Amino acid sequence: MTSELLIYIDGEYYPKSQAKISVYDHGFLYGDGVFEGIRAYNGLVFKLKEHVDRLYRSAHAITLKIPLSKEEMVQAVVETLRKNKMKDSYIRLIVSRGVGDLGLDPRKCPKATVIIITDTINIKSGNARETGITTMFSWVRRNPVDATTHEIKSLNYLNSILAKIEANANGVDEAICLESNGCIAEGVGENIFIVKNGEILTPPTSTGALAGITAEVVTKLCEKLKIKLTVTNLTPFMMFTADEAFFTGTAMEMVPIREANKRVIGDGKPGPVTKKLMTEFHKEIKNPANGTKI
Repeated sequence: MTSELLIYIDGEYYPKSQAKISVYDHGFLYGDGVFEGIRAYNGLVFKLKEHVDRLYRSAHAITLKIPLSKEEMVQAVVETLRKNKMKDSYIRLIVSRGVGDLGLDPRKCPKATVIIITDTINIKSGNARETGITTMFSWVRRNPVDATTHEIKSLNYLNSILAKIEANANGVDEAICLESNGCIAEGVGENIFIVKNGEILTPPTSTGALAGITAEVVTKLCEKLKIKLTVTNLTPFMMFTADEAFFTGTAMEMVPIREANKRVIGDGKPGPVTKKLMTEFHKEIKNPANGTKI
């Protein structure tokens, strides 16, 4: 019989079937908290310190005090992986406001709840990396930067869930969210890039998009490979008429986009720039300098 995965909750480890939080936790009641999705590959946690830094930035933006130092958080992630004997994993790191009452006031939550889940994930269907995926522009606009902006990786992902529901209902793999002025923000959980005439374009985070860890790796790869990358507003027209397009994200990694709203992108196949970056990205995953050893 296979033993259950152990889940870290506030310094203790619980079997998956027994890992629970209070129904009075404000993360459950109000989506009041922050999280990170992280990957471990062959005994290396990819960009763990960068993910932890982003977690603390998100927490600072919502005035949430995390009861661990960054170094303690890193060690807690590594120890959870060790206890589960996992070298390859998808890690969900969650910090909620903690247990309070039924009111909104966060002052009623004396201590944040910290949860670490180490499991697996597969959000790409079939051979998406080789064939590309289909997308559509959703009616669901990204929350503006002066609201519940996705610059903060908060527990409130209803905005993305609604867009994903629309994608599912229309039989496409993923949705693309626009910002309030109609420019492209990001996917439901991914950053987006297009290629035109050998150059790469990607939206700014001022659209309400998350500053992606994988997107930052791709940015540095472009510098290394001397591929021009410009951060600029993108319109749906620019997407329709791009030569290539792709998503980046921790869970999805790098995946080409072959279609948007029934318009074929380029020739409908992963393009040369995308394929070159994908090859280089998978080299970065294996580079010990980019990971924290388990």
